[in-house]
Amino acid sequence: MFLKDEWTQIELLKYTKELNEKGVKVVLVDTILKSIDSMDTILYNPYEMNTYEKGTVFVFYCHTGKTTKARLDFYRNKLPDYFCVSLKGGRGYWRPNLQILEECDKNL
Repeated sequence: MFLKDEWTQIELLKYTKELNEKGVKVVLVDTILKSIDSMDTILYNPYEMNTYEKGTVFVFYCHTGKTTKARLDFYRNKLPDYFCVSLKGGRGYWRPNLQILEECDKNL
């Protein structure tokens, strides 16, 4: 999970659920001033982000995901006590109605 630099939307939803059950918060970080309607997001603000509990996972997104992936080292240097990941495909590939259903997991 933390070995990857990018998470797809499905991975974001799945990992958020898993990590929340373990008490780890996952936060979607808006770097382009265009929030995603179906998710709670915060604007990129290192001062505010440093007030979150250590170990929080920040998932950065832009329009295509390329810029945030290229800047991951910068974010990781600014926020050394946190996990930083880029959202693959960014806001452009975001599907507002995508859901992970528990029944599907049970049938596999």
